[in-house]
Amino acid sequence: MTRRTDWAEYASGSAGAGDDAYGAAAAPYETDPSAVAPREDGAARLGDGEVRREGGRGSGAGGMRGRRRRERVEPSAEDGGATSSSRAEKGEPPRDPVEQARAICLRLLTGTPRTRRQLADALRKREIPEEAAEEVLSRFEEVGLINDGAFAQAWVESRHHGRGLARRALARELRTKGVEATLIDVAVSQLDTEQEEETARDLVARKLRATRGLDRDKRLRRLAGMLARKGYSEGMALRVVRQALEEEGEDTEHLGDEGF
Repeated sequence: MTRRTDWAEYASGSAGAGDDAYGAAAAPYETDPSAVAPREDGAARLGDGEVRREGGRGSGAGGMRGRRRRERVEPSAEDGGATSSSRAEKGEPPRDPVEQARAICLRLLTGTPRTRRQLADALRKREIPEEAAEEVLSRFEEVGLINDGAFAQAWVESRHHGRGLARRALARELRTKGVEATLIDVAVSQLDTEQEEETARDLVARKLRATRGLDRDKRLRRLAGMLARKGYSEGMALRVVRQALEEEGEDTEHLGDEGF
């Protein structure tokens, strides 16, 4: 980056450090004597001999910099840079697929638990042989690094308390992650109907203020629809919303269920 003072010196025409640097950079393109001759301004100021002397010094500096740049680039290829040869080109044996699978799984498990199927899908995408993948996944299950049952229970607890999801939505999410049906049933059984309804009331209470000023039917559809998206049954959603509206003084006696 050029300092402001360098640009000021160059604009004023003074022969300071900025001029020397500029001449050194241009020197590699001035090796032909015919290229030096047209520089009448340089000859007028410094004389023909001095112009040639500066050009020679600049060419040497430019050449040295060029050699240094080449010397810096060449080792980078040997050190495994973007231009480095592959293991096959170097004559090295291919990496053990079991070792690869183990490294991939450990990296994916760092920071967050995953199901066996999630890890199996990741290994398949990386073209790890099936036998090597099964060996590593089975070993990880034996030592407890993979535990779909514990994963499902932790998922239910976290997503219910954090997002207010009901059992139906939680079971759907766990199925997409490859958890077996029996493990899903055990995990969602942590929640009972009373706990679900209590959570549904809390969700409606937080959203109720945002619906004030809307038509009563619109409030019902909006609040009940929010609960439905979180996995609550239609009957529970309508019951909870009606009770919340009644507590605000809304008349829900003839409130229909159409449009839900």
